Amino acid sequence: MTAHKRAVKSVLFVPGSRPERFDKAFATGANRIIVDFEDAVEEELKAQARENLATYLSERTDAKVVVRINAVGHPQHQDDLDFCRSAAGVSAVMLPKAESPEQLWSLGYLEKPLWPLLESAKGIRALDAIAQVSGVERLTFGALDLGLDLGLRAGSPSAQKVMDQVRYEMILASVSAGLAKPIDTVFADIANVEGLRQMASDGRDMGFAGMLCIHPSQVAIANEVYSASEAEIEWAKKVIAAASTQSAGAFRLEGRMVDAPVIRQAKQLINELSEG
Repeated sequence: MTAHKRAVKSVLFVPGSRPERFDKAFATGANRIIVDFEDAVEEELKAQARENLATYLSERTDAKVVVRINAVGHPQHQDDLDFCRSAAGVSAVMLPKAESPEQLWSLGYLEKPLWPLLESAKGIRALDAIAQVSGVERLTFGALDLGLDLGLRAGSPSAQKVMDQVRYEMILASVSAGLAKPIDTVFADIANVEGLRQMASDGRDMGFAGMLCIHPSQVAIANEVYSASEAEIEWAKKVIAAASTQSAGAFRLEGRMVDAPVIRQAKQLINELSEG
């Protein structure tokens, strides 16, 4: 199964137990919607969450969602898998608390793209092996659970240093395995708009495709920050046009040096626009 390269700037969670929010989630303009069967759903409502999504997908046959299933070992795990396999509207499956390639191998029969969610030290240790599993489309991580597992002081500068190292490892694993760009973790402080914008900017500059969103208000900012600016698009077009007329390996354009890596970057930007 080849990686799906389409741009994914914003990925919004919506609880499977709140079907009245499904249409509202799609209306936000998020690139992907994750219907959550795991942490956002009370234990006694997990079966109902599957029924809610089944009903919605039968009525909205054009809708495509990612489903965050319950983790390996949870009593509802197999029922979640059976649902995802049979539901045409489920376009990908997110496995929370992913910690080994064996866990992902066991999901191969679903024949749907897999999104491992790394949330523990053990999962990060197995990152390269997980990324190499056939069917894995892209990686993401849960900073809150991971920070707790590592004993970090949430929100501290030192904790941020550790999370940036995790991001670096995730980029390396994704590129090495030929996966789609990874998705950054959530920003929990919903009211802190500038903090969200800064985190999105940092993730974009690190090489992430987009970010997980836990509130509809975060979607527009994620889409904006992870989109190329008009100036960047115009420069890329100029580079490609100039390169087509040049025989030299490197040349100057508007006072800037252009060589093979610059040309590849420009072509990649334009390709991402067409795929998005």
